[in-house]
Amino acid sequence: MNAIEADGLRRTYRQRTGWLSPKLIETEAVRGVSLSVARGELFGLLGPNGAGKTTTIKMLNTLLIPTAGTARVAGFDVVRQTREVRRRIGYVFGGDRGLYDRLSGLDNLRYFAELYGVPPREQRRRIAELLDLVGLAGRERERVEGYSRGMRQRLHIARGLLHEPQVLFLDEPSIGVDPVAARELRRTIADLAATGTTVLLTTHYMAEADELCDRIAVIAGGVIRALGTPAELKGGTGTLEDAYVSIVGEVQPA
Repeated sequence: MNAIEADGLRRTYRQRTGWLSPKLIETEAVRGVSLSVARGELFGLLGPNGAGKTTTIKMLNTLLIPTAGTARVAGFDVVRQTREVRRRIGYVFGGDRGLYDRLSGLDNLRYFAELYGVPPREQRRRIAELLDLVGLAGRERERVEGYSRGMRQRLHIARGLLHEPQVLFLDEPSIGVDPVAARELRRTIADLAATGTTVLLTTHYMAEADELCDRIAVIAGGVIRALGTPAELKGGTGTLEDAYVSIVGEVQPA
């Protein structure tokens, strides 16, 4: 059984505009996405800003209800079995939200361990393992407000792994992170995948997708344009950037 299965996922946003004569505008953010992710696979959604990556990942992790189509995560339907899905997934998003700046990294993890229902007798061991995994051992007693952007993102990853999820969703985790910190983040994600956790990563950085992912789906305009291993996508073009341009028709930051 695959860790993630999606069939024909669609998401339409409806918005009213105008005051005297309001009009209903419909925007199709995702238009029939189908994909499957094997257990233990590191799968990438690569595409430009506004391609539908975040909308897709939010439907898969139960934060958005699909307009049409179906999806199962860890064997459970994302609409009808929301609670079961949420027990088995972790979600890490780019940016500064989701942490308490005036608490230490350790206190943040203790708080979220309680929130996620990690048994008290397991918390110390689990937190120590994760701090080591994300490279924050020795810095955990410092306040988060003094952390760099890269350190915050690594703490986000540790937070998302506290309850030992079967599937981890990483939504553009390196956005806004400097090149050195981004390299450290990629190393952390690679180490995580080596533990057997299924990872779905969204990104618009080709180097990140090429280095990390077992398979990549290129998405643009809410539609998957190509899917395969990095080597398969490159084909005879030589680089993922060249392949990306031929598929999508535009260049994204490397």
